[in-house]
Amino acid sequence: MVGSATPATKVLTTADVAHRVHSYRHERRTTAYGDAAVDALAATIGVVPAQIFKTLVLQLSGGAWPGPALAVAVLPVPTTLSPKSAATALGASKATLADPSDAQRRTGYVVGGISPLGQRTPLPTVIDSSATTWDRVLCSAGRRGLEIELAPDDLIRLTAATVADIIVR
Repeated sequence: MVGSATPATKVLTTADVAHRVHSYRHERRTTAYGDAAVDALAATIGVVPAQIFKTLVLQLSGGAWPGPALAVAVLPVPTTLSPKSAATALGASKATLADPSDAQRRTGYVVGGISPLGQRTPLPTVIDSSATTWDRVLCSAGRRGLEIELAPDDLIRLTAATVADIIVR
């Protein structure tokens, strides 16, 4: 696909990881970025909403993190993050959503297009365990309106992620 190269897709190409890039029209007024991806892609490429993952940048404190630190949580779009579970998985006592400007500065991506792959400063990552139940998952390719489809094992390996139950059940 012309124009789809991003730091995230370059990581996959360099690592020789099988993947597909899917694009969809991003409406500028949309701020529910994950929902937009689900609406645009779930039926058209034959996946269910729970296979499309969102990337949230978290601020951690306490535990192994004496000062504020950023990390990434990757979870299915239709679910809600359990901050306590994410903090525990990452060795912190507390996790909150990071300030968007901090997230953008550290990852090199804009909010709504933050990918767990190819970040300017790679952040500690936790991926919800539900990812391992699928053959393929989708996550941001590093640009609004662009998603990467890949095997969850590849996503976990390339992000050096911890896998844990991090959603509200």
